[in-house]
Amino acid sequence: QLQAFGGGLVQAGDSLRLSCAASGLTFSRSSMGWFRQAPGKEREFVAVITASGMSTNYEGSLKSRFTISRDNAKNTVHLQMNSLRPEDTAVYYCAAKRDPYGVGPELFLYDYWGQGTQVTVSS
Repeated sequence: QLQAFGGGLVQAGDSLRLSCAASGLTFSRSSMGWFRQAPGKEREFVAVITASGMSTNYEGSLKSRFTISRDNAKNTVHLQMNSLRPEDTAVYYCAAKRDPYGVGPELFLYDYWGQGTQVTVSS
């Protein structure tokens, strides 16, 4: 089970840190990803981090503002989002894949999904 939290309503330029708590899976051997889905749009890849935390992958345009990290001792993955823009408004989902080394962005690679947390950025 994946439980994402930390979303909310912020203004453009603000920062927000999302977290996702995992249970019922071997977290320390799972790559963890973040995705988002804006209204009327398809779910899109944001970032992924390998099980060890040694490797990450980002959607290109987000890399300069977003940072993914994890705490294997607490079975938690985070997404630090800085300089938020109205176009970042979306439901953000965390996901897990059993592949500990995988950094692929494709949705079908992920085995478990959380319920999402809403992020709304006002202009």
